[in-house]
Amino acid sequence: MLVGMRTCRQPTNYKSDYKKFMNNKIDVTWCSNCLSMSTRPRITFDERGWCNACRWMEKKQVLDWKQREKELVSLVDKHRRSDGSFDCLVPVSGGKDGSYVAYNLKHKYGMHPLCVTVTPALPLELGEKNLRAFVEGGFNHISINPAFEAMRILNKRGLVEMGFPYYGWLIAIQAAPIRIAAQFGIGLIFYGEDGEVEYGGSTETDKNPIYDVQYMKKIYLEGGYEKVLEGSGIAESDLAFFRFPDDELLAESPIDITHWSYFENWDPYRNYLIAKEHCGLKEAEDTNSGTFTNFAQNDQALYALHAYLMYLKFGFGRANQDASIEIRRGAMDREQAVNLVRIYDGHYPDEYIDTYLDYYQMSKAEFDVVLDKYANTELFEKRDGRWMPIFTVK
Repeated sequence: MLVGMRTCRQPTNYKSDYKKFMNNKIDVTWCSNCLSMSTRPRITFDERGWCNACRWMEKKQVLDWKQREKELVSLVDKHRRSDGSFDCLVPVSGGKDGSYVAYNLKHKYGMHPLCVTVTPALPLELGEKNLRAFVEGGFNHISINPAFEAMRILNKRGLVEMGFPYYGWLIAIQAAPIRIAAQFGIGLIFYGEDGEVEYGGSTETDKNPIYDVQYMKKIYLEGGYEKVLEGSGIAESDLAFFRFPDDELLAESPIDITHWSYFENWDPYRNYLIAKEHCGLKEAEDTNSGTFTNFAQNDQALYALHAYLMYLKFGFGRANQDASIEIRRGAMDREQAVNLVRIYDGHYPDEYIDTYLDYYQMSKAEFDVVLDKYANTELFEKRDGRWMPIFTVK
């Protein structure tokens, strides 16, 4: 946390789950295997203190992946076209995950993917270079640029009303690929990992890889899709890439939407190595904002704010998520992870603040009011104008 565009690496239903947490005043605990916190929405623990993401890690070790690959082959064969026309669609950002999925579909399974990018509002130079390198690696690609002011308004509404600073972009990366697939007659869309299953959340799709638009609205758009769009005041002509195709069109031309991680043991670092070798992916020269890694989420400046708001709401940020993934893939022990999270987690994105204020057309005082609104006072107290944790990761 989206495929190169993370749709669900962060907990969903932020607003409702945040309120439940505050009202119930839940005691904070951490997974005894990784560092997932009890504040994470829909997280559960077993008698060992292992979270559902770590239990999924165990299950993956004995899962019949050969059978799941057979399911993958059956799925792509169902949609395969022998005339060379597009037979699947992959949303990409130029990052490791979407690149990995598109590369495998084209070179391992002989498909003809159409890759689609919804340009983020505040793109980073490295992300733009990586996307260009990916396209030059031999992939058919469409870049979608929704109306700038419409995106800005929806992103600001997401920030203020949901504590979700790129909500408009998130809508577009769900809706626009489906609209493009429908227009091209493509019946299969592959996203990258199923964050609900991989990182601790709903298990609704752990045995059934195909989901629909209603599931996207409920889980990935947090049930706020209609509310945010209908109250935005944006002209309908500027909402084309934020609207899903109507139910009648989808019924006439059904689209199988799925995650690659259902069919193959998901490993973000492996994806990075493959994308680096075959798709021209470059990592950042320094560590990314709020974490110790440098090879993921390099496409947009708003991700740093997204991670910081997640930290203020739930007490875990980008470093915690990265460290937990590294523990589960066997690349880091828990003691190392705790030390890294204590150093990196909860970074206030000073480097982008002027950019954020200009984009959202807000004063610093107005911006701080929004942060204060979502800061969890059971976990943080304000000192010298900044929210500081009153807990210690352990």
